[in-house]
Order: sequence, then C-alpha cells, then structure tokens
Amino acid sequence: MNYSISEENYIKAIYRLQSTREPVSTNALAVELDTKPASITDMLKRLKVKKLVIYYPYQGCRLSAEGTRLALGIVRRHRLWEYFLAEKLKFNWNEVHDIAEELEHVSNGQLIERLDAFLGFPRFDPHGDPIPDSSGKIATPSQVKLTTLGAHTKAKVSGLADQSQDMLNLLQQRNITIGTIVEINKKFGFDHSLEIKIPGNPPFIMSEQAAQNILVHHELEA
Repeated sequence: MNYSISEENYIKAIYRLQSTREPVSTNALAVELDTKPASITDMLKRLKVKKLVIYYPYQGCRLSAEGTRLALGIVRRHRLWEYFLAEKLKFNWNEVHDIAEELEHVSNGQLIERLDAFLGFPRFDPHGDPIPDSSGKIATPSQVKLTTLGAHTKAKVSGLADQSQDMLNLLQQRNITIGTIVEINKKFGFDHSLEIKIPGNPPFIMSEQAAQNILVHHELEA
C-alpha cells in the first residue's frame, strides 16, 4: 500500500516518540510535528483505519505491528540516503538530514535494495545511527557518553545524542565526525568542561553540555 508523505511523517514521529510503556500523546505529537492537536486527532483516526496505529481516545497512540514495519522502512530509507549523500556525494554530515527527509519518501523497494548493495550494506549512517536491514532488524551499538570517560583517555566518536543543526555545526567547526579519535587531556571540576585533543589539531575546551551529547567507543588509555 502507498502512503502520503504526511502519513509517513506521522508514523516516523510516533516511532521516535514511542516508549514501551506509555502511548504517545497528541500534545507530544503536536509539538514534534509543529501542528495543532485537532489535526493530530484527525490523522490518528485515519491511520487507525489503515491499521497503522492503535489509537486510545484522550490518551494517545502507539504503532501497530504494520505501523512499526512501515516506520522501520522509512528510517532505513532515510539513513541509507544520508549515507549515500555523505559517502558518495561528499555532503557534510550537517547537510544530509534535510535532503534525506525528501528522499526517504521514495519507497521503490528494488531501488532501496540496490542502493543498500551499492553502498556495501552499511550498518550505521553518518551520525552513527544504526540502519535497519531489509527485514527491519536494527543493531544496538555499544557506546557511552564522552563525559563518562576519565582524563588521559582516548575514544572513537560513534554517534550523537543531539543531532541538532547547532550541534552538528559545532562539531564540523572542530573537525569532529564519526570515526574521529578524541583524547580527553583534562576534566575541569568547576564547570565539568573538558580539554579535548584530536589528531592534527591543537587542544580546545568543550563544554559539558556538548560533550555529553557525543557518543563514543572506548579505544585505549594513554
């Protein structure tokens, strides 16, 4: 079945917000999608008819099994396109998201499978997020926040908890991307900021707020 761009955006938003315990509220969806709660309610009723969501009046919704399958497909397409844009067309990682938002709605299955094969079946997108495979399985990377590591420690950047444009621009300015080896020279007790060193660059100070959004694989201790 084909779905509208609006329907797919709702499904993806519910997937992002959904927890295992509580339904996604209409107010949370309204904030996520920047629209009115009344419009949310109308769409949820439509998605319920299409068996994509389980809708609880006055409580919210959660994805059905079919809705989850659709959401994972959208996420798969989005992250594959991000990988293609970064690796093959050399867009910066702070440029790929908005373009992939448009391309993710191209749902031709044969195209996506050929794209996956052409890219060498990547497991993670340029931001370090896992790419669901063709069956919807998604890897859970083993990573920790940079702020959890001690001084004189090296680690490899593997993902971001905050993928806002401001955060991506900050890291771009500091020449930090997925795979960058970072070393914590010092940790300051006063404001919990860190002195960071990356290869080929002088040390610099990073705030705790920024550092706690950088996810890493621990490499070695100096």
